[in-house]
Amino acid sequence: MTDIKDDRRYTKDHEWAQAKDGEILIGITAYAVEQLGDITLVNIDVSAGDTVEAGKGFGTVESVKTLADLFAPIGGKITRINDKLEDEPELVNDDCYGDAWMVAIEGDEAAIADLLDPSDYEKFLSEQD
Repeated sequence: MTDIKDDRRYTKDHEWAQAKDGEILIGITAYAVEQLGDITLVNIDVSAGDTVEAGKGFGTVESVKTLADLFAPIGGKITRINDKLEDEPELVNDDCYGDAWMVAIEGDEAAIADLLDPSDYEKFLSEQD
């Protein structure tokens, strides 16, 4: 079964969002990594200070199998970009829930309350197979 962390929320597009120190960290789930295969390129199309809209694309990930869009699970101002991924996209394969977060958006726990909780995401995944 796919690894699902209890300390964050999820989207049906297989992104995760975690409230931490006044920011919402955004990344892709272990399920997404499994489906994509080895990630070879992470392209973030936004910069710190930009505003993103919930549901809109903010970048792409490329793997040996395909190219996939990244969608913002919430709207808000980008506070940070994970620059490490530019030179080390393989971090996504190794640590998608940790070092491989992609962007940080200004916000708190309430900003992600409407996203899927871990049990709802697990149920959603079980319906995909």
